[in-house]
Order: sequence, then structure tokens, then C-alpha cells
Amino acid sequence: MTKQKKGSSGRGLSVRVKSARGRPVGSTAWLKRQLNDPYVAQAKAEGWRSRAAFKIIEMDDKLHLLKPGKRVVDLGAAPGGWTQVAVQRVQADKGRGQVVALDILPWETVAGATCMTLDFLDPDAPVRLKEALGGPADIVLSDMAAPTTGHNQTDHLRIIGLAEVAWEFAAEVLAPGGAFVCKVFQGGTEGELLKLIKARCGTVKHIKPPASRKGSAEVYLIALDFKG
Repeated sequence: MTKQKKGSSGRGLSVRVKSARGRPVGSTAWLKRQLNDPYVAQAKAEGWRSRAAFKIIEMDDKLHLLKPGKRVVDLGAAPGGWTQVAVQRVQADKGRGQVVALDILPWETVAGATCMTLDFLDPDAPVRLKEALGGPADIVLSDMAAPTTGHNQTDHLRIIGLAEVAWEFAAEVLAPGGAFVCKVFQGGTEGELLKLIKARCGTVKHIKPPASRKGSAEVYLIALDFKG
């Protein structure tokens, strides 16, 4: 059950969530955060499947990667917010660019994209992605993340593991001049992986887009100008 109350500043309304019997405290906190998140409301109003769409929108507004005609691979795509943005910006829905997207979770396909439900760690996944792509990619996006455990070191190792396999795939499919965008956790990318990426790309940096929640440890590794 929820109840609206006037915010302390007197501007707009905030939503107070009453703890329901049997509902975990963490679940109540998540629900309250969702209900009071302006990005959630804006995503719903604009037809994006998730607030995460604004993360790639904000990064692309700075980087200008998703240009019409570009070929994109989207890893960890569900529920499809990033895929929607990619399709719109490369104009895949108009027959210009191409978007191939994958997630381990069942998800609804996005018009204009080739969507797969498959574990990226499955040995067949890279092969199937390459077949669907039919050639090199200009951009590989990865928003993949393993379920968090609450243990910082374990969570960091898990997401770096996913970043490593995403980079291995990107290094195989990216065309010269291509770009790699990948979620990692604060503390940056592991030194060995960063060294490998820097050796193959002209520019490597980390960005935390405004849509990424302040309390979240996520940041995004941006690697530009792939050397082939």
C-alpha cells in the first residue's frame, strides 16, 4: 500500500510506502525508490521499457556513437531499454542500421532488432550473435551484471568476469574505429583487462551517467577508436 505526501520542499509529491506484513525491508525500500524516481516516471511517459534507457541516452548524447547506419550488439539487453534507444538512433527500424541484442532472461522482442534469449556464457552465444550480425559491428554495448551478493569483492569479481568475456567478443567483432561500452563497478576496471583494452583502443575512460543512481557502484567503461 502506498500513500502520497507533500515533499518537504513543498514542490511535487513524494510517495511513502507502508511496510506490508511479509514484505522484506529491502523490497519496501526498492519499491519506495522506484515510486519516487523521476527517471522511472519519465521512462513510462516516453515509452522506454526501463529507466536504464536514459543511461545510454545520456552517454550517447556526449559520445555520439549511435549514428544512423551503425551496427550494434547489445549484451544484457532485457527488458530492452538500451535496445530501443539503439534501434531508434541507428535507424534500424527504418532499414538503415542494425541491432542484435541478447539476454539470459526471457524478454519481449524490440521492433527493428534481432532479439535473443540466451546465456552469453553459453559457448554457442557468440557464434549465434555473429551469424545474426552477418559482419563486423561498429559498437558493442554490455549492461550485463550478475546478481549482487552484498559482498563487494565478490560482486566486483563477478562483473569484471562478465566485462572480460564481453571484451573478448568485442575484440573479435568490432570494425576498426569501433566502440565498446561496458558496465563495471566503482574502483574501475581490473588492471590486466584495462591494459588489454588500452592496447587495442585509442581512448579509454570511465563515465557515470546522471541516470545511474547515486548509491549505485556502477560506472561504465568507454573504449573508443578500436584499432582492429
